Amino acid sequence: MSASPLPIAKGEQLLSLLPGMANRHGLVAGATGTGKTVTLRVLAERLSRAGVPVFLADVKGDLSGLALAAEPDERMRERAAKLGATIDPAGAPVVFWDVFGQQGHPLRATVSELGPVLLGRMLDLNEVQEGVLALAFQLADDEGLLLLDLKDLRAVLQHVAERAAELQRTHGNVSSASVGAIQRQLLALEQQGGDQFFGEPALDLDDLLAVDGRGEGIVNVLAADKLLLAPRLYATFLLWLLSELYERLPEVGDPEKPRLVFFFDEAHLLFRDAPRALLEKVEQVVRLVRSKGVGVYLVTQNPLDVPDAVLGQLGNRVQHALRAFTPRDQKAVRTAAETFRPNPRVDAVTAITQLEVGEALVSLLDAKGTPVPVERAFVLPPRSRLAPLSPDERKRVMKASPVKGKYDEPIDRESAYERLQARTAERTSQEAPRARGRASEPRSELAETLGAMAKSVARSAGTQIGRELVRGVLGGLFGTSRRR
Repeated sequence: MSASPLPIAKGEQLLSLLPGMANRHGLVAGATGTGKTVTLRVLAERLSRAGVPVFLADVKGDLSGLALAAEPDERMRERAAKLGATIDPAGAPVVFWDVFGQQGHPLRATVSELGPVLLGRMLDLNEVQEGVLALAFQLADDEGLLLLDLKDLRAVLQHVAERAAELQRTHGNVSSASVGAIQRQLLALEQQGGDQFFGEPALDLDDLLAVDGRGEGIVNVLAADKLLLAPRLYATFLLWLLSELYERLPEVGDPEKPRLVFFFDEAHLLFRDAPRALLEKVEQVVRLVRSKGVGVYLVTQNPLDVPDAVLGQLGNRVQHALRAFTPRDQKAVRTAAETFRPNPRVDAVTAITQLEVGEALVSLLDAKGTPVPVERAFVLPPRSRLAPLSPDERKRVMKASPVKGKYDEPIDRESAYERLQARTAERTSQEAPRARGRASEPRSELAETLGAMAKSVARSAGTQIGRELVRGVLGGLFGTSRRR
């Protein structure tokens, strides 16, 4: 028996997301202030209640209210009455995460898990520098050096620089300039807080796929308001998470409902200034992760922010209002309208610029995976509280968290940094006696030389003095005899 449809919006009819189609991905788009965040909230609530875990990034700090029941005001009641809907206030089971460990459980990954490709993207390296970084990873693998945190990577890069002449014969030129450039980028990443992201205990993906005791999916909320200040770190981290899910999860085909639904807010950051190789990786992951039971929903202001190859993978669409002030805006309106299955009763191009706050053009997939004709509809009211949690309320939620204590304290086990430090210390201790031996030999030779020189000087001085005495005596004698 298939899971029940999830009501999302109401127009001429009730529009529902089919759980079996939720892993076919989706797009929530619209200008600032048009209702995208509320739509994201409603989707997350409905999926959680259906037993589907959710992961979402809270980029503005206003999604923490998902943990508590709504407090309906007059406007919300009017909206519900207009749509013939009930609010049914209820909070969702929420786990808070934070890369910086301030507003949620610390969320970490190891350097080796991220790999040289994504790390190179995060550090904005050029092709030559990416090659040196890849060499550092390979050398670490060959020598059994664990890359867990940034100090491990720094130590291995220094190791590469010290062996540059040796490595040049097998791996090509390894310039000190390239190693130095990577080290500087690592320092900049550390100053942005990246050092707190790399390390252990690393995230266990099973913790993102959990349900609570009532069978409701956990809503994993990543505090991203500070993380967004380092947009490259933000985008790369979320892409890494998607890649890990793809690599770790087994194939499930078309499940009754997804194993996880992943919401990527401010999705344009994933594609901005991204090299072609990275865009191909994003397209590949989005296309293939569906069969692992993972749905990906991109939330962005403009559909043009998403490459066509990725946009074509997004089956469920909720398009809020767009503003058509510039030629690019007008192009975005046409692009958004053309992506919907036409409905003779809806002029999508005109409607997009006229939608009210909370109103959207909606096209979801039917049971055959075909988009239904676009409808103009209002998103249903959320069940959770719109206002964000206070610091005390957040602490109470974290205190009751199912992962409390698992990630809170960092672990620093022996890895590349410690191993290379030990090698250096051992090499120094072995070389010290030889150095002392070599140092004593010149001192002995010098002593002998100085001794010989002293004896020679003494002999010369004695001879000279003797000569002067003889000359003086003889001179006196001969002078006297002559005078006589």
